[in-house]
Amino acid sequence: MRALLIVNPFATSTTDAGRDALAHTLSARLDLTVELTTHRGHAGEIAARARAEGYPVVIVHGGDGTVNEVVNGLLDAPDLPVGENPSPALAVVPGGSANVFARSLGVLADPLQATGQLLTLLADGARRRISLGHVDGRWFLFNAGLGVDAEVVHSIERQRKSGKPASDARYIWTTTKAFLTASRRRPELTVELPGEHPGDPVRVIDGVHFAFVCNANPWTYIGKRPVLTNPETTYDSGLGIFASQSMSVPRNTPVFTQLLTQRSPHAGHVVTDDDVDHVRIRADNPIDMQMDGDYVGTRVDVRFGCVPDRLEVVAPTA
Repeated sequence: MRALLIVNPFATSTTDAGRDALAHTLSARLDLTVELTTHRGHAGEIAARARAEGYPVVIVHGGDGTVNEVVNGLLDAPDLPVGENPSPALAVVPGGSANVFARSLGVLADPLQATGQLLTLLADGARRRISLGHVDGRWFLFNAGLGVDAEVVHSIERQRKSGKPASDARYIWTTTKAFLTASRRRPELTVELPGEHPGDPVRVIDGVHFAFVCNANPWTYIGKRPVLTNPETTYDSGLGIFASQSMSVPRNTPVFTQLLTQRSPHAGHVVTDDDVDHVRIRADNPIDMQMDGDYVGTRVDVRFGCVPDRLEVVAPTA
């Protein structure tokens, strides 16, 4: 089988030795071509070329941001009709810090173990199709958010550029600091959701401090522990929404505990819904936004949608 391996050599846990071992192992069973990314957006350019050249499988070794770029290169944009060239199946060997997408599909977290798992899956023909979310003309894989989580992502990116590693401890400290800072601001978001039944008016939730839109579970990982904002949202359902109308530490501490213990979040100031086909979020002023763990700038009005069965992945069955 022909396969293209796209490697982000700058990803958090990607090393030259690991990349060489990965390529050597895969080459023993596949007709493999290896491409290294050199700049932001390069992974998407390589992926688009792989589709044009008819590769049946594209393998990504990198973090969630690299995988997001590849998917947007493999597929036609959400607002365009599907082209004639079939899209390659996607496989992932984790190479980032959180690797949320790969782990959510059941891919092993260790890159060498994931490589062996991938070869078994390819030999067994293990494929599945998953839904994708979209916003601003781009696909997202597992989540996007506006507010404090995007501020955390933005801060972590700045810290990494200054040479500081993206550790779990750094994420926790940065999140705590961002949450306390945001607690002094007034809420600026309005969330609009479809009515509960066809023909019902749009549901409008005002006074929102931050909002997450999920396409799957979990929202992220802290070490080995998954953080579940919408336990009922999967790659076989519509979108999930999690929004908070309070930044009070005492009110949110029980919610954080629920998220970490894999229980459905429940509190009077928390708005959640699952299996919705679209979400609109408006901001009074430009507010930070992240997509699949990458900071994408500020927004004032965004509309999220979902397309079922949009991407074929090489992964364990659901």
